[in-house]
Formats: sequence, C-alpha cells, structure tokens
Amino acid sequence: MNLTLTAKSQLIRDKAKELGFDLCGIAEADFLSEEKERFIDWLDKDYHGEMGYMANNIEKRLDPRLLVENTKSIVMVALNYFPENTQEDSEAPVLAKYAYGKDYHFVIKEKLNALLEYINQEIGETQGRAFVDSAPILEHAWARKAGLGWIGKNSLLLNRKIGSFLFLGELLIDMELEYENPIYQDFCGGCSKCIRSCPTGAITEPYVVNGSKCISYFTIELKDEIPEVMKGKFENRVFGCDICQDVCPWNRMAKGNTVPEFEPNPDLLALSKEDMETMDAHQFGEVFRNSAVKRTKFKGFKRNLDFLQD
Repeated sequence: MNLTLTAKSQLIRDKAKELGFDLCGIAEADFLSEEKERFIDWLDKDYHGEMGYMANNIEKRLDPRLLVENTKSIVMVALNYFPENTQEDSEAPVLAKYAYGKDYHFVIKEKLNALLEYINQEIGETQGRAFVDSAPILEHAWARKAGLGWIGKNSLLLNRKIGSFLFLGELLIDMELEYENPIYQDFCGGCSKCIRSCPTGAITEPYVVNGSKCISYFTIELKDEIPEVMKGKFENRVFGCDICQDVCPWNRMAKGNTVPEFEPNPDLLALSKEDMETMDAHQFGEVFRNSAVKRTKFKGFKRNLDFLQD
C-alpha cells in the first residue's frame, strides 16, 4: 500500500488517539537553532543547579538526529493527568498531582511502543525509539514545534483546550511524514499570575525558570539538605509543586483524565498530616509503590517533611 505523507501522518494521529493520547503532533527532525542561545544562557546562569546531566550532550539536545541515527520525524504525544479528586486532608503536606497515580514513565512508554509497532505493521517499516524523560531531548520545544501548544511564562507547554497538566513523550523515527505548523503565538497575553504566585521566585522573568529555585527541584532533584533560606516558602509542598499551574487561567478548563493507570491511589489521597509525619519506611513503600514519589526514597521524603515542620 503506497500511502501519501498526509495519509501516513493522519493514521499515526488517529492511532495515538485510539491509544488514549490527548494530543499528537509531528515535527521534522532538525537543529533547534532558535533554542540554542536560550539554553546555553540558562546553563551559564547555573539555573540547572545540581542537575549536572542537563549540561551533558548539549548538541544532542538541540539536534535529535545525533541521538538516534537517521531520525527524520518526531512524533510528539501528550497525555492529560489532571485528577478528578485531590488530597482529602487540607492540612496534609501537598503532593504534586502528577504523582497521584502510576508512574507516568511506564504508562506512556508502553503506549508509545504500541504506536511504533502499529506504524511498522500498518504504515511502513521504520526504525525508531520511544522516549519519556529518558534522553537529552528538549521536549517542550519539540511539542511546540509539533503544534501541541505554546510555551507559557512558567516555561511549561500550554494547550488552549486542556491546559498544562500534561505528560509528554516522543517517537524518533526514520520515516518522512507531514509536519505541523509550530505554535509561536503567545496566548498568555498580559497575565503574570504564575510569576507572581511562585513562592520561591523561581520564574525569574517571563518564560525563564531558575530550576535551582523551584520547589520541585528542592523536593525531588536535590540530594543535599534544603537551604535554610527557603524556610517558610514551600507552602506545605512535600513532593513537587503545582502552584504555577494551579493559578493559570488556562487550567480552569482542565478536565479529569480518563487513564485508568492515573486513577489516584485512595490510600495516598487519604493520607492525613499525622499519617505522613509518622510514616515508616514500610508504609512509604506500600503507599507509594507505583507512584513517582518513590523517586525521593524514604530518606528524601522524611527530609522534606522535616523541612516543612521545622
């Protein structure tokens, strides 16, 4: 079957939707020239903090063809993770919404591999790889280039229909396809709620986030002790942070996700302030067995809790 580029691309978009992805767009793999200066400047300002890996493989981050040989197209997908229900105890230390359900890395990777298999079986033989936060790829830049949304002032991808509570993933394949028009229009307008609401001042200017001042960085990425200067600035966040998303007007229309794997663990939502403060390693392992919270390990989780209490 000799399919046109348009037909191939539409079949991929349709299959992605069938697999449960909320958004799917396709971009031509090339060099992200418009991102280079901005990314280098971000690194030079040490905005990556102790995330040393961000300074590795810079050329691969800017050109995916160096990451996976013969890559011609990048199929970008997005999956809504906004939950219908949130934590029950208003005084309990707050967990980022993305950690309520099963770890998204496994969920999206499985769906992407199914999409790759479909392409090989129904569209044409192709070589490619699926990635979900597992390679040096500037996902937000590629998502914008694939037409999934624009980059908001909090540096996150925003979509006019479903907001920003989105997981991203991508397929790098050696098949030529039809490509979307990038979204460079800024629909944030004069709004600056995310900037004004960030308690640590991590959003240093519109579209620029000092990662080393972000609550998510302190509670997940940082392995050392949290700096004393941050005392009282976490607004009770113990793992990750959603503040810049919670205040975003574009998230007023966010609807609960329909992904079974992202259904919040009832035990997690039911945790009280006392439950968290008295939790032992065994209980931590049970409650957060499938959650991204396990990234902090019990030691890191206790460190975060202690920091909030002191």
